[in-house]
Amino acid sequence: MLKKIDGRAIAEKIKDGIAREIFQLQGARPNLAIILVGKRPDSQIYVSLKQKEGAKVGVDTHLYQIEAAEGEAAVLATINFLNQDPLIDGILVQLPLPEKFNTDKIIAAIDPEKDADGFHPERPDHILSPVLSSISACLDEIKFQAAGKTACVLYNSEIFGQSVKELLETKGMTVSLKDRSEKADLLVTALGAPHQVKKTAVKEDAVIIDIGITPVGGEVRGDVDYEDVKDKASFITPVPGGIGPMTVAFLLRNVLEIYKRRHQK
Repeated sequence: MLKKIDGRAIAEKIKDGIAREIFQLQGARPNLAIILVGKRPDSQIYVSLKQKEGAKVGVDTHLYQIEAAEGEAAVLATINFLNQDPLIDGILVQLPLPEKFNTDKIIAAIDPEKDADGFHPERPDHILSPVLSSISACLDEIKFQAAGKTACVLYNSEIFGQSVKELLETKGMTVSLKDRSEKADLLVTALGAPHQVKKTAVKEDAVIIDIGITPVGGEVRGDVDYEDVKDKASFITPVPGGIGPMTVAFLLRNVLEIYKRRHQK
């Protein structure tokens, strides 16, 4: 029987710890700048969630919305401004960006000491991508023995796919990108394509980490068709209630960590 990995419960534990630490700052609050380019629905959902949860634990968020038509120059100028703003502790560019944008160039423009999403090639060791942290937390939660097993990553953002591949390889897994998902012990998907992944793409007793989220008719759906795979997979992160809450919690923890290193030296 397919078991759900309760991302909300994991996230609440993380956020409780963040809130306690920020309370002890006696009035000081970490600040996160979020850059949202275009009007991609799943990105808008994620940004809204980050703002909401930040307010709960005591992290102030500042949203910078940029139209896709304004181009890379507008994004780079905004990043440059935020890099120099002493108020801002963490900077996040919501991914994926529109196809015409050079994601690597834009991420590299962020001050690595302020990169709250942990994608900068020169990021410090104390900042890890919230998505990668969430994947690791899920595997720890179910006591998944990764060494020697196979994984497949489905994605729409190259920087994401490569980052997940590197993470899983450090755990001793053999990883394929966008290929042979039906033979993978672990399937990680972040396509933003509702219910695209069916049981034919899933190995018997596979673990599925579904990061995709797409609004459909007033609800949100993941990449994986839960009803179709429920008799084949062993564990899955549900949508909603799986990876989403966890990535937000780990993001906020990154912002707090950046704040402490900037202000408590």
